[in-house]
Amino acid sequence: MKTVQLGAGERLTVLNLNREGAVPLKITRAAQDIIEGVRASGDEALRRYCKDFDGVEVDEFRLPQERIDAALDNIDPAFLAALEKAAEQIRDFHQREVQQSWFTTRADGTMLGVKVTPVRAAGIYVPGGRAQYPSTVLMNAIPAKVAGVERVVMVTPPQRDGGISPYTLAAAKVAGVDEVYTVGGAQAIAALAYGTQSIPRVEKITGPGNAYVAAAKRLVSGEVGIDMIAGPSEVCVLADASANPAVVAADLMAQAEHDPLAACYLVTCDAQFATEVERAVEVLVAQSPREDITRTSLDNEGVIVVAADMDAAVDAVNTIAPEHLELHCENAMGLLGSIRNAGAIFVGAWSSEPLGDYVAGPNHTLPTGGTAMFSSPLSVDDFVKRSSVICYTPQGLMNDAPATQAMARREGLWAHALSAGLRRRVLQQGEGSVSADALQGEDLTAVAWPDDEAAVVMRGAALDAAARMDKEA
Repeated sequence: MKTVQLGAGERLTVLNLNREGAVPLKITRAAQDIIEGVRASGDEALRRYCKDFDGVEVDEFRLPQERIDAALDNIDPAFLAALEKAAEQIRDFHQREVQQSWFTTRADGTMLGVKVTPVRAAGIYVPGGRAQYPSTVLMNAIPAKVAGVERVVMVTPPQRDGGISPYTLAAAKVAGVDEVYTVGGAQAIAALAYGTQSIPRVEKITGPGNAYVAAAKRLVSGEVGIDMIAGPSEVCVLADASANPAVVAADLMAQAEHDPLAACYLVTCDAQFATEVERAVEVLVAQSPREDITRTSLDNEGVIVVAADMDAAVDAVNTIAPEHLELHCENAMGLLGSIRNAGAIFVGAWSSEPLGDYVAGPNHTLPTGGTAMFSSPLSVDDFVKRSSVICYTPQGLMNDAPATQAMARREGLWAHALSAGLRRRVLQQGEGSVSADALQGEDLTAVAWPDDEAAVVMRGAALDAAARMDKEA
């Protein structure tokens, strides 16, 4: 692991980190070609790409419903128990995120509010390359179902026999997935975004994948909603001398074993502790069945930051903005308020990050690559949309029209102002005052852009109407 030593008063910068940044242009171009192929040829292109990339000839992409219904018959009871426990706790957590539509009424009767509506169809991408990820099925499908999505579609690369892992399929059944298609890569993202002869399009795509999947999601974003551009997994451990070096080493390895590109960060104020963690890694990694992947990740993407004090250490964590953050410190809960940037925060030595990967309840689909500075974990909110609701009364219109017209005038938008001005005229002079005949030859600019005084703009045209009535009386 690379070590960055920070002196007194020195702060970590993003230049100290080994981050690749955006998806390489070469991969983006390849993904674009695949997307265009699927848009042009649909299922024919999907079959071609499945043969070229997965080495599988697929006749029917959709898995028969009876295979999904029988999924739980083919797994061991202990795994099924783990799935059901995880699903229950994930569902419970996400049910607390559900937002209701709301409305409020002003004193003048104007009603304003928000209407919350789930998307009709969501596609979840489940990787199937180096490993199978039943947990990803739960983490993506359950919040979608909690949100009220009618049609949840899962796509995942076919195995060599053209089928699907029984564990992934069991997770789909437990999570309530409606349709399963054995297709992966950028071509699966294209199919979800644009539809093919056998795969109807969706409105939102979520879930992690390799660089080609990430590039494809970026390219189709705008045509369809996406959750985020997910990069390699990452963890940051903030630890003081009270932490156990072997436990910290294992937690770093838990991310490193995902991918040779996974990033692992250790931030501490104790250089000796950092040395003990590295020694523990050497002891533990020698017995790992994924030793090569783990070593490659730690050697190439691992960073140790030795800070002068805890304030600088916390600042370093916020600069890293990690996907997963573990606080192995005596005063872990006390540090929580200082953490601004992290996808998921694991507080205290007992809060192992893998608990969050599988069963804790909060979502494990998290912002990576520093995007936790402005992004959030996958949630129910990702599967709903909010519509503003605006319902004015005549009095409300009279209150707000003058300010609307004044702002439209300064922006030079005449018809914007006229839209409010004609309604104002109806209320002041009656419906006949805005007939085509009545407006013929009228100075409509005076209707659109009246010279209202500041008091009228602030308090509304009702003030002007009241003054006129008093004068007529």
